Amino acid sequence: MKKYLLLFLLLLSRTLYSQADCATALSVCGNSDITYSPSGIGATNENLGGCLISGEHNSIWYKITIATGGTLTFNLVPSDPDADYDWAVYGPNATCGNLGAPIRCNAATVIGVGASTGLNMTSTITSAAGGSLTPYCRYLDVLPGQTYYLYIDNWVDVFNPITAPFSLTWGGTATLASPFTNPNIQTQPFTPPGAPAANPADPREIIICQNPTVFDFSTLSAGILNGNANFQISYHTTQNNALSGANPILTPQTVSTTATYYYSIHYQDPADPNNPINSCRQVGAFKFKQGTITGNNITLYSCNNNNAGTATFNLTTAAVFGDPTAVKQYYHTMSDLNAGINPIANADTFVSAEGVVYVKITSQYGCVAIAQITLKFYPQVVVSEATLRSCFIESNPSTALFNLTTAPVTTQTGTKTYFPSLTDAQNNTNPILNFANYISSNGAIFIKVTNANGCYAIAKVNLIVIPPVYSDVLKDKTICMEDKTTLDAGLGFASYEWSTGATTQTISNVGVGTYWVKLKTGTCITRQTVTIYPSEQPVISSVDIANNTVTINATGGQGPYQYSTDGINWQESNVFSNMPRGDNHIFLKDAYDCEPITITIVVPNLVNVITPNGDGINDVIDYSALGNKQNLVFNIFDRYGNKVFQADKLRGYKWNGTMEGKKVPTGTYWYSVTWNENDKKNTPIKYSGWVMVKNRD
Repeated sequence: MKKYLLLFLLLLSRTLYSQADCATALSVCGNSDITYSPSGIGATNENLGGCLISGEHNSIWYKITIATGGTLTFNLVPSDPDADYDWAVYGPNATCGNLGAPIRCNAATVIGVGASTGLNMTSTITSAAGGSLTPYCRYLDVLPGQTYYLYIDNWVDVFNPITAPFSLTWGGTATLASPFTNPNIQTQPFTPPGAPAANPADPREIIICQNPTVFDFSTLSAGILNGNANFQISYHTTQNNALSGANPILTPQTVSTTATYYYSIHYQDPADPNNPINSCRQVGAFKFKQGTITGNNITLYSCNNNNAGTATFNLTTAAVFGDPTAVKQYYHTMSDLNAGINPIANADTFVSAEGVVYVKITSQYGCVAIAQITLKFYPQVVVSEATLRSCFIESNPSTALFNLTTAPVTTQTGTKTYFPSLTDAQNNTNPILNFANYISSNGAIFIKVTNANGCYAIAKVNLIVIPPVYSDVLKDKTICMEDKTTLDAGLGFASYEWSTGATTQTISNVGVGTYWVKLKTGTCITRQTVTIYPSEQPVISSVDIANNTVTINATGGQGPYQYSTDGINWQESNVFSNMPRGDNHIFLKDAYDCEPITITIVVPNLVNVITPNGDGINDVIDYSALGNKQNLVFNIFDRYGNKVFQADKLRGYKWNGTMEGKKVPTGTYWYSVTWNENDKKNTPIKYSGWVMVKNRD
């Protein structure tokens, strides 16, 4: 068992420190800077020669291949000024095991401030032995294709116990071979893994989504190499291993978020496996950063508007994760989320009842978390249907003036908007602007009540126009012009206000005219107008007198008529017989029994026989006594109705029994006398009779 353990430790030692031997020297890749911390020696304590007579202490070997000739210098600076570094250069084209004496060698004591050493363009020496105070040697003149070995040793003893890394930079006009500076070999830039750390000087960070995480480093290779052919990559836990390619990580392993890891890139010439640049390595550092994310379960509220049973939710506003770059996918069920099927497409306008949806959150680094969104309704806006009643507008009794703000649709606090229809309320169009003074007939409007959460409900408000209430008993009247009457508005009204100033149900002793009364029912007042008309007086349109019979013809007024010749005794018949000759009075009144109409008529003397023989007795019919009457006309007709004579004013209203100057034959003739009485109505009178004419030669 002890032998096996000793063999294991020996192999481990050779692996860890193999870069400290010439045969396994690290290739210098181009003129890039070098940083290293030698520790111990390699498997072989080399025969160094020259100024290095004390052997190896903490050493490292580098192999240098010249790409373009010229001068070559370097500057080696310890990180601790008390470190004492010695070095030697072998070549050109020397081989390990047969290095020969170094062509440049410096073992000078250069500890202290400014403890740098190397080759420069001003020094003229090629070797500085131990104890010397000359830290720099003369530069090298090099040619393309030449190879050199550079040995560097951190000399440590009891007087100088300091071990510290060094940094080395190249100078001069020559360039060193490297596949990393040859565009024919490295055609694309390498892409470092991960993302920059918060401090740019720190290693880049690769996010891991679980802790602990078993990580497969090979998954980084394609991204780092970026399509560059013939380059290989390995991963290491120390920078020294990365620089030498020792102890690569070959299998997935659990990684730490506190450790630094390294990748090492080297070229493998497919045509020459021994090409010196194959040993050239480019090294980068990276770390792992815990990227596990946790979703926040959120309750999202929205409005169950108008108690529709669903609301529109904007799922994207749920603060399930703080990073805005994260990708979120929403699912109806957890099984859909796990299967990656049926995602919610309209997440910003998701219509749903109360319930739960699930969110898959993927961070920008690919880490996944799941959150639950509980969908809840805001407290409902509670409204109820209401009715407003308002008194009619007098000028348009089918309408009323409503103050819509008084409609008791809700007891909750909110903003009210008024609309003429349900559709308008739903679409928020055509709002009623004059809602405090809204004129409408019977119908309905709708009030949209919106609370502080933006939720609303719509209430219907029925509008009822209280119609005017009129008195059924108050009617227009007709009375005699000289009479008075009583107006009665009837029972059942709260108050009365007449145009006369009276406030009683009835008003008395009112004459012809127009009156109004304001009748109050509840809170409404109806203004009712009533007119007392004067009765239309009857008119004696004409009077027919035949001998001593008088017929009165009346029009107008309200029948039945009554007639009288003395204003005391009345009859319904319009015919009076045995009227005396001369002036007579006729009285007429209608059903209203007003002051009677009176006219005076003349019943002319009756002449039935004339004997026009010139003896002066009964020679003519003479109605000249009526000559003061208007439109007096006296006509004579024969038995056949032919007019034979007209006794007008020119003829003195007399007839002597002739026609055109000749005596008419003896016989009976008819006559009529018409005139208009000299009264206000110019009453037409017709008097008719017959006469016997006896003409004898």
